[in-house]
Amino acid sequence: MIDLYYWTTPNGHKITLFLEETGLEYKIKPIDIAKGEQFAPDFLKVAPNNRIPAIVDHKPAEGKKPISVFESGAILLYLAGKTGKFIPADLRGQVECLEWLMWQMGGLGPMAGQNHHFAHYAPEKLPYAIDRYVKETSRLYGVLNKRLAGREFICGKQYTIADMASYPWILGDRQGQDMNDFPHLARWHAAIKARPATTRAYARAKQVNPIKPGTGTFSDKERKILFGQDKSVVK
Repeated sequence: MIDLYYWTTPNGHKITLFLEETGLEYKIKPIDIAKGEQFAPDFLKVAPNNRIPAIVDHKPAEGKKPISVFESGAILLYLAGKTGKFIPADLRGQVECLEWLMWQMGGLGPMAGQNHHFAHYAPEKLPYAIDRYVKETSRLYGVLNKRLAGREFICGKQYTIADMASYPWILGDRQGQDMNDFPHLARWHAAIKARPATTRAYARAKQVNPIKPGTGTFSDKERKILFGQDKSVVK
């Protein structure tokens, strides 16, 4: 059994995508980040950066005490190692997969996240910030679109953790992108969306949090929790 500390964000979806693909037994432990549940002492023991997702694997391969893992990329790597699935078996293929996983972790996720913040959540619309992150998101879409030309998935014919990491962050309308400008990316995205495991993963998300991202409103208290964190929250 794997405990998944989760909320309905792109980083959270990465892990449910993997778990649903493999059929590993797991239990979702919702962490409502707008309510500040990410600061609970028990959660911080698992995820010291007070961010979801995180997991506790109660049956690690070595058969010893439970293993906890935080950071979505690290979790995907751990689960791929545990199952031997969704990562290439050969060295060169593994390197390629890790390159694109790190590309998502260091580029697509952070830049698209800033896009979301300034376009949808910032209390005032700052044209420079919106333009900056919409353009950078466009560049990153272009990079992935070029990569997918002539490839079924990011690493070729095999669906991998690199695809699972990037898929939840491709949200064209929400990020000010016209998917018609990125035909290879659009084809890839549609193929992953059609996978039964993807359908199951996003159905779980609706069970946890039925509010569609970007359609809800936050109170002043919730906004401070989500967007006003500084060193004082590290205790």
